Amino acid sequence: MITELTIRNLAVIEQVTVSFRNGFSVLTGETGAGKSIIIDALGLIAGGRGSAELVRYGCDKAEIEAQFDIAAGHPVFVVLAKIGIDTGHEDPERLIVRREVSAHGKSTSRINGQLVNLTMLREVGDCLVNIHGQHEHQSLMKAEAHLEWLDLFESDRIVPVRSEFEQCYDRYAQLKKELRHLQETSKQALQMADLYRFQIEEIGAAELKIGEDESLLEEKRKLANAEKLYQNVADSYDALYGTKGLSTIAKAVARITDVAGAHAAVLGPLLEQMQSAYYQLEDAAFQLRDYRDNIEFNPERLEEIEDRLTLLSTLRRKYGDNIGEMIAYGQKIQNELELIENKDETMRKLEQALEREKEKLLVIGTKLSELRQEAAKRLASGIEGELKALHMERTRFDVHFARNGHSSIGEPPVISRSGLDEAEFMISANPGEPLRPLAKIASGGEMSRIMLAMKSIFARVDQIPVLVFDEVDTGVSGRAAQAIAEKMSDLSKHCQVFSITHLPQVACMADSHYLIHKSVQGERTYTSVEDVRDSVRILELARMLGGVEVTETTLSHAREMIELARVQKIGASS
Repeated sequence: MITELTIRNLAVIEQVTVSFRNGFSVLTGETGAGKSIIIDALGLIAGGRGSAELVRYGCDKAEIEAQFDIAAGHPVFVVLAKIGIDTGHEDPERLIVRREVSAHGKSTSRINGQLVNLTMLREVGDCLVNIHGQHEHQSLMKAEAHLEWLDLFESDRIVPVRSEFEQCYDRYAQLKKELRHLQETSKQALQMADLYRFQIEEIGAAELKIGEDESLLEEKRKLANAEKLYQNVADSYDALYGTKGLSTIAKAVARITDVAGAHAAVLGPLLEQMQSAYYQLEDAAFQLRDYRDNIEFNPERLEEIEDRLTLLSTLRRKYGDNIGEMIAYGQKIQNELELIENKDETMRKLEQALEREKEKLLVIGTKLSELRQEAAKRLASGIEGELKALHMERTRFDVHFARNGHSSIGEPPVISRSGLDEAEFMISANPGEPLRPLAKIASGGEMSRIMLAMKSIFARVDQIPVLVFDEVDTGVSGRAAQAIAEKMSDLSKHCQVFSITHLPQVACMADSHYLIHKSVQGERTYTSVEDVRDSVRILELARMLGGVEVTETTLSHAREMIELARVQKIGASS
């Protein structure tokens, strides 16, 4: 249910925050007070299109925020997960939907603080709010959606069979696609075969291995570094052991040795340092020699690696960005070549498989059709029962079935992913009149009651928590108006119901009553929403009964209507 709605700078509404309760709520007020703006706000929250004209004059943007409390396991959570919305851990069943429309017409939407685009918002909104106006009946009026509604009506029986049919259809469609591809490419097949053979031979001759290019690059780096390392170590050894290296130091040591005895106090320590340095350098030279001799320097292997990497680079330009893609491409064209070389045999096998899947489809589709026809009878009976309660006792409802593509009797049915059937809701509102498509019902009053009857049936299965009726009781009065009121009250046992109404028969049956006021302050118009109860509600109901003049008679009548409604609701719930 929707628990709170905040509207800022939308049309004549500057700022309004309304808390809602579960059950049946009505919104009343004088014509032009702004009742429809509340519906517009809910429509925006549900993903309806916004426009700059909705923004209050002189303001930068309009803002609407709605808080929903949704039962755990509701289908909306599947949609939210699909679009990546985090519903939180502290209160996972609470949703906050926010919509902003700028004065330039741009729209921004958020669900639980996360930005969503309009398509995402509409997908979520379709699970939360269903708005019905006198001239707008959404998918119930669209013949192309009637099959979906029928399947939803008895989803526990129909959906498993339909899912089985859809899986079979997907296999059938894939086989059909493959067969069509073979048929369409047969002219090019011979030309492609030679190219494929060349490419397969080139890829096969390369003997590709996953990760080979990375390992070759690493080995190349080591070999390239080995050449430089070998040269530097060798040069260092030559410098130490060359004519100007250790031999020069040895001569210096020998000269000092000759005279060190006579000047031992001074030259003795120096001689020791020189001898130590000589021996250390000699040891370092020997180590450099041994290290040089153990360096693996293989210019021939380096050349092999360079050639291999050049080949891989050439293949990469032709067949893929990496070795994995090249191997995959080789496998793909190998399969294509086998298809070409065995085209006739492959086509024969595909045709046989296609025929087998088609036979399965017809068996499952026939079963699906039978389930739908059984469901259609129960749906028609249920809707006619609801219409009887709405004082349309002699109205007939039926579901008209046709084969897909309107194929003639004796011709094979056209198969679509939804089955073998097309379905359309048909109705006859008056005795002697033929059944006609639902969309062609002329009377607004009749259409309102038919739509309400259908929603009474489908509200039990579509799980939409909020239903909004925008003046659907226009054109009805008397007993029919009372019946509509009772039906809305009964419907509110399954979901939260809102109705904008001018009929006191409807208003008195509400569990909550919201009065829309319009006032002028200075040169600006303001709209407010008041949750009316007790005497204020009686006064508003009296106004609806008597117009401008509110008399003791109308007040008394209003009290009586509210009391009768209370008693009737108690009786209905017991």
